Amino acid sequence: MSDNQRQSKASNKPIWGAAERQAWLDKQRIKRSYQEDVLSKIEKSSDNFNVTQYGALSYDQSRYPMYVLKSKNFSTAKPTVLVTGGVHGYETSGIQGAIRFAETSAAQYSEKFNLLVAPCISPWGYETINRWNPYCVDPNRSFYSESPSDEAAALMQMVAGLNAPLLLHIDLHETTDTDNSEFMPALDARDAKETVLSEIPDGFYLVGDQQNPCAEFQKTIIEAVSKVTHIAPADKHGCIIGASLSQPGVINYPTKKLGLCSGFADAKYATTTEVYPDSPKVNDENCILAQVAAVQAALDFILAR
Repeated sequence: MSDNQRQSKASNKPIWGAAERQAWLDKQRIKRSYQEDVLSKIEKSSDNFNVTQYGALSYDQSRYPMYVLKSKNFSTAKPTVLVTGGVHGYETSGIQGAIRFAETSAAQYSEKFNLLVAPCISPWGYETINRWNPYCVDPNRSFYSESPSDEAAALMQMVAGLNAPLLLHIDLHETTDTDNSEFMPALDARDAKETVLSEIPDGFYLVGDQQNPCAEFQKTIIEAVSKVTHIAPADKHGCIIGASLSQPGVINYPTKKLGLCSGFADAKYATTTEVYPDSPKVNDENCILAQVAAVQAALDFILAR
């Protein structure tokens, strides 16, 4: 979920300094295993991909290496596609959806595309179930030059080193109930603002780029995902998380201006998926399948042209 459209008011409390950030960090606990849930699955993909470490979090380099799966037959003659997950580490289906795509349907696209799959951009965030990194920085607001986020900086450096422009970038996310109950209040506390929350949308939606909306591309993904899970309706104001719909299930943001992952590489086609895992209409598997369907639909759209 994005905080872009929320109209938070200034509060009487001060912006967090080093002591407040450390106090927040001291409260965080390891709740699940990056090694068991993510790295073990990435290692099994070596038959179809070159598994390459492209960075490690300075917070704990040995515990949090970051890997990308890269097509073995990578060629500058083919268009290059980037699939990212876990920019917000707590958004589980994005991570598992990227891995599932690599495990299953990626092979059918490998002859036509250079595939890059970075399943878990924020491994510390994954283990502690957090939106931020250990320094109270949101990686998905940090995709710009001299980034304050190890997570964002490492991915940008890896992509820049390819010397191959991205045709497609699809970034897999979730919008959860904890966005309102935990993460948005923490953001406003950090920035000394009063919390004004948007309604959590029940269903899948996409966040496109205002400068490059790719309307037919976004529509194709929504239509494909609607066969797997339900699409989020607009709220009573005709919005999703405070942003006006550009078409059913799609809102657009200034992705590069906001430092969002989907905007940093200027891909011709780019989008951010948003799955709602807390809906009574879905389960964990359905959320993963929705993410895979979105990736496949994006690739099929390009192949059809």
